[in-house]
Amino acid sequence: MPTPTDNALGLYISIPFCRSKCTYCNFASGVYPASEHARYVDRLIEDLSRAADWTARINAELPRVVDTVYLGGGTPSLLAPELLERLFNAMRAHFDLEPNAEITVECAPGQIADEVLDAFGTVGVNRVSLGVQSFIDREAQVSGRLHNRAVVEGDLRRLREAGIANLNVDLIAGLAGQTLASWEESLTVLLNSDVPHASVYMLEVDEDSRLGREMLSGGARYFAELVPVDDAIAQMYTHAIEKLAQAGLRQYEISNFCRPGFNSHHNLRYWERRPYLGLGLDASSMLREAAPDGSDPESRYVLRSTTTSDLRGFLGGAETLETAWLSPPRQFEEAWFLGLRLNRGVEVAAMEREFGREAVARAMAVVGRLVDDGLLELDGESVRLTTRGRMLSNDVFQEFLGLNAGEPQVTPPRNCQSLLSR
Repeated sequence: MPTPTDNALGLYISIPFCRSKCTYCNFASGVYPASEHARYVDRLIEDLSRAADWTARINAELPRVVDTVYLGGGTPSLLAPELLERLFNAMRAHFDLEPNAEITVECAPGQIADEVLDAFGTVGVNRVSLGVQSFIDREAQVSGRLHNRAVVEGDLRRLREAGIANLNVDLIAGLAGQTLASWEESLTVLLNSDVPHASVYMLEVDEDSRLGREMLSGGARYFAELVPVDDAIAQMYTHAIEKLAQAGLRQYEISNFCRPGFNSHHNLRYWERRPYLGLGLDASSMLREAAPDGSDPESRYVLRSTTTSDLRGFLGGAETLETAWLSPPRQFEEAWFLGLRLNRGVEVAAMEREFGREAVARAMAVVGRLVDDGLLELDGESVRLTTRGRMLSNDVFQEFLGLNAGEPQVTPPRNCQSLLSR
């Protein structure tokens, strides 16, 4: 469990630019003119310079030391080398990046120019996540991806030659046209690539994606009729857990698998509720309320904020920022559904130390019911999802919402209504 004394920060930088939009994607990303890249980086640099003033005004604690950086998207590798260097120079000007900080960049296979790869070395990138999704060329193609298996294998070789060995590959179970046999082939190619980390997602078709709209309307575009049924997707996911574990890539979170020592330190901070600052389009932050010395750290509120998803407004200087201050009872609910994502689960004693025995006792009544349903397991010290529970995790998490219904309202922290302003 996290502790309120954690004094390191994670930086998440959203880069929304793509060369093509995947059929299943509903992220705040798209195909935009390259002329927007420099304007976007200018805005990111401005927000980096203003972060300390903003958090001071709203009474949020912003650690200066940074131990993880994650450039997500979109396709951050589409940024020109000089823009990457400007962005990282600004990070180091306004924060203290630890020498051994984990610095991850998401990349699309076939979209890492040689000069960009050189820039990775210059700015300190030491981890790359490749959005492969499938090693079957036809499956990748119908999903809107622009690569094939040979391109992926070539990029893995180039990255290793550049000194980046900490590599992740994303796969999706449930793509249009995917079968159990083709899924087995993708897993085999993944393991033969010898990457130390893999992320495996079950396809969740959002109604706002092109594929989602087509499936809702009963149409055939984007090969909507070829999307596997839920039972087949669940079977693929279960098989992946078993096959990857046999090869030494053990599951440590619902969608993440790694060899010892190669877990994603940045992503862990989300599930462990450690502070992070998100900048750029549709980026989220989690920061704790600043508290005077000697005050009770466990009574502090937590700020969660999300930036606008409108690129035009963002580039035009709009300050649309959704913010919410979470009281300790709301944090208690989060601690359950975020902690249960991890295979190690939720440590009961740690929850009692942070939130009190009475609150935990209410939650344990829910735990007992879910244990009876075969969705959770309890070993006396920790509560964990079962394999079946991981496939129905959203249903499990829902059970931990509203645990504190009827609790008295607590006065929010001062300045909690303040928003980011220029």
